[in-house]
Amino acid sequence: MQVRAVVYRPDSFSEELYQKALTLVDHESQARIQRFYHRADSCRTLIGRILIRMILKERGISPEDIKFSTTLEGKPYIVNQPSNPPMAYNITHDNNVIAMVIAPGVHRPPAFSIGIDVMKLRVPGRETFRSFVDAVGDQQLTDLEHSLLKGMIPEVERLKRFFWMWTLKEAYTKALGLGLGFDFKRIEFDVIKRIVQVDGKVPEGWRFNMFVINDGEDQYQGVIAEYHGGIQTEVIMEADNTSWLKTYDAIPFTEDAIALLRGV
Repeated sequence: MQVRAVVYRPDSFSEELYQKALTLVDHESQARIQRFYHRADSCRTLIGRILIRMILKERGISPEDIKFSTTLEGKPYIVNQPSNPPMAYNITHDNNVIAMVIAPGVHRPPAFSIGIDVMKLRVPGRETFRSFVDAVGDQQLTDLEHSLLKGMIPEVERLKRFFWMWTLKEAYTKALGLGLGFDFKRIEFDVIKRIVQVDGKVPEGWRFNMFVINDGEDQYQGVIAEYHGGIQTEVIMEADNTSWLKTYDAIPFTEDAIALLRGV
């Protein structure tokens, strides 16, 4: 398993670089990317599309030889897999970070059971932590999870706990390929004991990796959910700068992609 993350800052991404990068993806992707109202959303989506093409190129696979599609639920996958075993991947983005997980595709093709989610550690807007949790998590968190967000603990710790719960739920449903079609309240993550339960039982065969990405003073929390099969489900907290996580700045990453994918 490998995770590639790109830190994108809208004010530093020039129009010229955007237009050059746009030529790296197919016409259908270009049309979808250009339909976004905000340029920042277009750039984040574009970087995600370039990420997977860069990985393919690094593995000796020409992006022109690859066809992408989506499941009925909207999860993207590679249709024609020239590699053996095939490659599983999933992409996520929040604020300044775009991240992708890749791993050998083994279980449950064609999209495979792998998912990633990342979120910036903050309360959005002018909300308080309590109003934020009540609005976002009221129908999505279990009684146990709510109890872990209360008590005599610092607010920053409560915020971290909430985002660990949320990103794990997101990553798990993405790995299932269900997205919004899965009731988050069916998933319970005890962040203290690091126990995951679905419908009151520990799901067999899963590995959840928790990780952190730092962007200056900002911090992002992320979780990868991957079905391995034949293992006891475990939740692993990874230290910073883990060997499978690589982070890039969007400008040099995009410039390198243009050179590599164009063969310059």
